[in-house]
Amino acid sequence: MNYRLFDKEPLFYKNVFTLALPIALQSLITIGVNMLDTIMVGSLSEEALSATSLANSFISIYQIFCMGLGMGASVLVSRYYGMKKSNDEPEKASHALKQTVCLMLRLTVLLASLFAIATALIPQTIMRMYTEEEEIIALGTTYFKWSVAAYFFLGLSLTSTIALRSVRQVKLPLLVSIGAFFVNLAANYTFIFGKFGAPRMEIAGAALGTLIARIFEASCILGYLLLKDREICFKIRDILMKTRSLVGEYIKICIPVLFSDGILAIGNNTVAVIIGHLGKTMVAANAITTVTQQLSTVVVQGVSQAGAIVTGQTLGSGDKERTMKQGYLFFGLGLGLGIISALFIALTKNPIIASYSEVGPETRKIASQLMLAISFIIIFQATNSIMTKGVLRGGGDTKMLMITDNIFLWVISIPLGLLAGFVFKLPAFWIYVCLKSDQIIKTLWSYLRLRSGKWIKKISTGRTQEKISTT
Repeated sequence: MNYRLFDKEPLFYKNVFTLALPIALQSLITIGVNMLDTIMVGSLSEEALSATSLANSFISIYQIFCMGLGMGASVLVSRYYGMKKSNDEPEKASHALKQTVCLMLRLTVLLASLFAIATALIPQTIMRMYTEEEEIIALGTTYFKWSVAAYFFLGLSLTSTIALRSVRQVKLPLLVSIGAFFVNLAANYTFIFGKFGAPRMEIAGAALGTLIARIFEASCILGYLLLKDREICFKIRDILMKTRSLVGEYIKICIPVLFSDGILAIGNNTVAVIIGHLGKTMVAANAITTVTQQLSTVVVQGVSQAGAIVTGQTLGSGDKERTMKQGYLFFGLGLGLGIISALFIALTKNPIIASYSEVGPETRKIASQLMLAISFIIIFQATNSIMTKGVLRGGGDTKMLMITDNIFLWVISIPLGLLAGFVFKLPAFWIYVCLKSDQIIKTLWSYLRLRSGKWIKKISTGRTQEKISTT
């Protein structure tokens, strides 16, 4: 059967954007919080801006690991939810659904503990991975001191939010994020600048403000999941439930996602390390452009997660043919959104750079080059993100995605970036393009993988060895 990248499917697009837009708005609010941190801290000094950016580069490793845990679990949650709603062994599907969430939460706490211990014991060592500037290291160490407890609240709220989205609960996380935005804004303003009788804490105040917002967010999300939710039906007592029967399926599907996203996090931080050793001007310029890149991809991230949910639930209902058709439509949607994102960056780069009044002219020049590079790469990044983090992942093709992420990142992108930055000393534009060259290659690969149909995998409920057919 011939499939089209673009077709008149109003119900498909309505279904996708009903899921994607609340997710995108939530991501936008999160980015807004990060942007406020950057602008407020940037008003203190360029060194404070760089320290916050580099410290958050390490914290983002944890955040991406949590995304991997959540999105890996989402593959199973959405599939089991589709089985449950289609009356395909609903009791088994419901039990497996709760087991998946239980395993996800346990792993999140374990992961948070590891990162918290590392941040508490060796903060200076972590900062030295990114920079040799002693003032930046000292400021980053201060930021880390107030961030240790935040790992637990961030991880639990992030993974639980993804699980709720997988059963089409997207409004509550959005409302909670709006509340967290205002909590963070008020706390940052109070503690960074010492308002309302509070001490002036500067960079430590930014970390404390973020911690307060994370506590608020986790309390709301976990409270709803454990006490009010009627789709997953996960209760406090279920934290102690037996999960052995699902461990095999969980490892097969979810752990490759964790490793894939974890490797991506390490790769992104390798990029940050390379940039950090190119000088503090390059670091500050990259900190400015990071927020812009995040803003330009919020809808893409929403569609990516919607792609995983829609694909999983369609396969859970047993409709393989429709899953293939939707896969092609998602690819076309990625191309369109990538072009729109590129135009957004090109139109907004000058006013965004101008808003950072404390940075020097050289930083502004480098930031402008990076913006142009991002606007080019984003076309490919948007397309392959929707496919690899959405459709192919939702189909259960997690092991192959883990392998290809490794190959494209470590064999191509990182070596090219090192050569461009330290051997050939190319301009910032070409350094960034080389560091992100895997995005171009992955776009072509994801299309070929889509056409093959090999990305659609069978998944069991874990209570028996019998496989649930997708045909």
